Amino acid sequence: MTRASRILGACVVAAVAIVPMPARAQGLAPSGDPTSAKPGLLNQIGIDQRLNHSIPLDLPFVDEAGRDVRLGDYFGKRPVILALVYYECPMLCTQVLNGLVTALGVMNFEPGREFEVVAVSFNPREGPGLATQKKASYMERYKRPHTAGGWHFLTGKEDSITRLTQAVGFRYAYDESIGQFAHAAGIELLTPRGKIARYYYGIEYSPRDIRLGIIEASDERIGTPIDDFLLLCYHYDPATGKYGAAVLRMVRAAGIAFVLALVAFLAVSLRRERAQAAAASATRT
Repeated sequence: MTRASRILGACVVAAVAIVPMPARAQGLAPSGDPTSAKPGLLNQIGIDQRLNHSIPLDLPFVDEAGRDVRLGDYFGKRPVILALVYYECPMLCTQVLNGLVTALGVMNFEPGREFEVVAVSFNPREGPGLATQKKASYMERYKRPHTAGGWHFLTGKEDSITRLTQAVGFRYAYDESIGQFAHAAGIELLTPRGKIARYYYGIEYSPRDIRLGIIEASDERIGTPIDDFLLLCYHYDPATGKYGAAVLRMVRAAGIAFVLALVAFLAVSLRRERAQAAAASATRT
C-alpha cells in the first residue's frame, strides 16, 4: 500500500468521526439549539443594541486599587472600550477579555493614549481584590506595562451595575442551581462623551474594526447596527455547561470541509502515483 493510499484511508475515518452525533449524545437538550430556542434563563439574556444612547457617567464604582471612582472619570478625553464581565466567570468572560487583549496586542493604538479600557464586573459580590488580580493577569498578557494607567477593572454595588447594564442593553441572569451568571459575549465602544458608538459580538474581535471604531468614536461618530450572529454562535448555555449546537455544527462543518479537501488532494496524488508506477513498469518491460 502506498503512502498516499494509507493517508487517504485515515482521512476517510476522520471524516466519519466528525459527522455530528445525536444531540442527546452531545449532552444537549433534544431540541439541540439554545440559540434558536432559549429555555428558562436563556430567555432573559442578550445584548440589545442601543447606539447613540448615553450611559450614566455619575455611577459610583470601586477600582482595582480600592478607590471610589465615578464612571465619568474615564470619559471626556478618549473613547472607551467597555467590557461587562465578572471576574470569577468559569468560561465566557475570560474568553471575552482574552479576545480583547489579543486584538489590542497587534494594534499600534494603546490604552491611555488613544482610548481607555474599562472592565466592569456585573457580579455585586466581587470586590477590588479580584479586580486587582484580573488587571495584573491581563497586563502581563498584554506585555505593555507602560499602558497600565489606561486599563481599569471596576466592581460596584447592584444599583450601579443594574443602571449601567440596562443603559448598554446588556441582559444577564443568575442561575442559583449552578451558581453562575447566564450572559452573552461582547464588548462595547463608547465615545468620549459616553455615547454608545459600536458593539462587537463574540469572543474574537478584528483589530482593524476596533481601530476604525476608535477613530470614528473620537469624533463622536456613531456606527451602524450589526448582525448579532457571532453572539449566537458563541452562545454558552450555563444549563448544560456547553456551547450551543450552532457553534458545534460550525466547527464540525469546518472540519468536514478540511478533511474533504485533504481527501481530494490525496486522491489526486494517489492517481498520479499509480500513473507513474504504471509508466515505470511499461518502461521496464
